[in-house]
Amino acid sequence: MNPADPSPLPAGLPRPDDDGGAAHLVGSHLPDIALPSTSGRSVNLTHEPSRFIVVYCYPRTGRPGEPSPGGDEAWDAIPGASGCTPQCCAYRDHYQELRALGAAVFGLSTQTTEYQREMVERLHLSFEVLSDAAGEFRRALHLPTFEAGGETLLKRLTLIAAIGGEIVAVFYPVFPPDADAARVISWIKERGT
Repeated sequence: MNPADPSPLPAGLPRPDDDGGAAHLVGSHLPDIALPSTSGRSVNLTHEPSRFIVVYCYPRTGRPGEPSPGGDEAWDAIPGASGCTPQCCAYRDHYQELRALGAAVFGLSTQTTEYQREMVERLHLSFEVLSDAAGEFRRALHLPTFEAGGETLLKRLTLIAAIGGEIVAVFYPVFPPDADAARVISWIKERGT
């Protein structure tokens, strides 16, 4: 296995149910909060000038050779937990197309920026990943979470906001995760570019 391009999603992953945890988000606004980025800057998403701001929230990426919280089998049994690295790689592979459609792309997790930087370098990501390790973004938007290995992690969801930060679309639950970027591209194209 090439560590820059992980193997596909494990077979038989459980599909997450829509528990309504993101039903309140369309029409709300991204919070006016600066988050640390893997680029070394602080990013306030409400100030991003792109036509669309795509924020894909994911639980956590793993590192090759390190077990997932509670062990890999337990992690894979949590609906929606597995697939963060394939999701990141799909956004990497579709990044230029998203930029051409006027979208800025950001990954977001509760992992530290230091942890995220290793992943960005290993996977050769062209976009910034933001850290919500302090939980400010999650709390401001009341994002859905789950507990694993003693950590509070974000459930996988994707926000699309317009300039100024109004959330105009939400994909939740996201499954399979590696199809998320293509779904976002289809949504943007349907809106006319």
